[in-house]
Parts: sequence; C-alpha cells; structure tokens
Amino acid sequence: MKYFKKLVGRKVYLSPINPADYEKYCEWFNHLNTTILLGFATSNVTLQGEKESLEKLSKDHNYAIIKLNGDILLGKCGFNVINHIHRTATISISIGDTSNRGKGYGTEALELLLYYGFKILNLNNIMLEVYSFNKPALRSYEKLGFKVFGSRTSSFLINGEYHDTIYMELLKKDFTSNILAEVFNNIIS
Repeated sequence: MKYFKKLVGRKVYLSPINPADYEKYCEWFNHLNTTILLGFATSNVTLQGEKESLEKLSKDHNYAIIKLNGDILLGKCGFNVINHIHRTATISISIGDTSNRGKGYGTEALELLLYYGFKILNLNNIMLEVYSFNKPALRSYEKLGFKVFGSRTSSFLINGEYHDTIYMELLKKDFTSNILAEVFNNIIS
C-alpha cells in the first residue's frame, strides 16, 4: 500500500487513509480484542461496508497510523466531528493488532493529531470518549493532557458487567507538545 507522510513523529506518521486497506481493517474490526475496546463488538464489519467507510473517512481529517520504520499500517485516528464555528472536535483512535499496543504508537499518533488540530485547524476544545475498563487508553489520554469532564454511569454492558463511559477533553491552552514545532519553525522562519 502507498502511504504519504503528512504528519511525522518519532515512531509513527499519519497518512491519509488508503481505502485499499479495507481488508486489514475488516480483519481488525471483527476481532473481539479490538471491538470490545471500541464499543461495537455486537456489529459485523463486512468487506464492502469497511471499504465504503474508509472511502468516506478518507475525504475528511482521518488518518492511517503508519509505523515509521517499515511503513507498517498500525491503525487509524481522526476527527469524527469538527465544528469550525465553535472550534470544537471529537476524536477517536484504534490500534488494530494487539502486538502493536502498549508501545507508544497510539499516544504519539494522537499527539500528532492534536498538534494538527490545535495549530493548523485552529481548534480550541477536543474531546473523546473511552470506557472505564480501558485503563491503557485512559493513561495515554491523561499523558497527553486530557482531563475527565464527565461520565455516564453503567452505560456499557459487556460480559454481564456494566462499565462507565468516560468523557475527556483537552483545551488548546493546556496542550504543551512541541512534536511538530521544528517543522513549523523551519517553514515559517
């Protein structure tokens, strides 16, 4: 597959989504170890459905997460909803293969996406949702500066147990990363 280095970090880069990757995404999004975390374990993801979904996502600010060393597809992240008038957005992320989780790829991908959102798209407030049982994701989001602003109690039932949906947000003024600052400084200087 062909990828383009739109936003480049230390371990990963973000590339516009390539709809030709639909089979890999379909494989990931039919595996319980991914779909439970994302909240759609009860859905069947078909090849045709995933291809159509990726074609739609590729037209907006949604990106494939690519491992810098080897150009390996790791997952996707992007803006689900952007409101340019109020300068708000909702984001999401998924790392497909369990072997690629816990290595900092997702955190860095979100850091790149947040920098882009705050510095290029001029957003002021970016939020996300996460389930209370997803402790690694919660730690990653907190590391980036996200703060909990609310929760919906016992809103997700899986395996006979209820879990909360946690709502987190990050304001532009609280985002401290300089991950792409050098690129900006070289262009603008």
